[in-house]
Amino acid sequence: MARRSVLLLVAILIALAGTAMIVLYVQGIEARATKEQELVEVLVAAETIDTGESVTDAQEAGKIEKAEVRRADLVDGSLSSTSSISDLVAVGTIYPGEQLIARKFGSLGDTESLVIPDGKMAVSVELTDFERVAGFVNPGNEVAIFATPQDLTAILPDDKEQKLGDYTRIVLTRVPVLGVGTTSVTSRTTKTEDGGQVAEEVARTILTLAVTQDEAEQLIQADRNSDVTFALLTDESKISDSPGVRPADLYPELFTGGTRS
Repeated sequence: MARRSVLLLVAILIALAGTAMIVLYVQGIEARATKEQELVEVLVAAETIDTGESVTDAQEAGKIEKAEVRRADLVDGSLSSTSSISDLVAVGTIYPGEQLIARKFGSLGDTESLVIPDGKMAVSVELTDFERVAGFVNPGNEVAIFATPQDLTAILPDDKEQKLGDYTRIVLTRVPVLGVGTTSVTSRTTKTEDGGQVAEEVARTILTLAVTQDEAEQLIQADRNSDVTFALLTDESKISDSPGVRPADLYPELFTGGTRS
């Protein structure tokens, strides 16, 4: 009888312990769910903050405001105050509603702020928004660089020249971006279909890359004598050196009378 009472007491204690554990587990889930739904204050862009625009100027223009978001929607590194970035500028375009994060701001044009990898050097090129992936290239990104020289001429073995026309090929397969400078607007003149000329304003930005000496020579040569285009890469992007493409490769029927296969 005493043994039965002891077993019954043990069973009751086990049941109570199990119930307590279930209650604690459920309370933990509810607490975590409640925490995820908790509202926290962050800074967001009320209007577009342009590359190179200072935090001070953006604040004075009313482009930065406070907002409440669920903790579950909080972006890693988001800011609730501008105190840590008050002397910095945007290193990339920040769009309305976007949470402000520290890595989106930096000291542009200050070479002492550049962290250049060992064995490499910093080289800058100036590109339009079109050539730099519509402004999505930011410090820390990696890019592939393509060059398109216009009216390329080949020297044949008998020293005769042969016009090859436009030609596009990859110059550098993967290089890191160290900095993105301020954007300036320049004017350029283009021809219309009727032979007239029209002036248009083009946004241009200086981008600084980390390259080896050989890469720097290729980049500078391409920048001086070709139209340069950046391609934004991810870790999974597949990129390799290739012989490039000529107009005849795209439109063989115009050059040989044949058709593309």
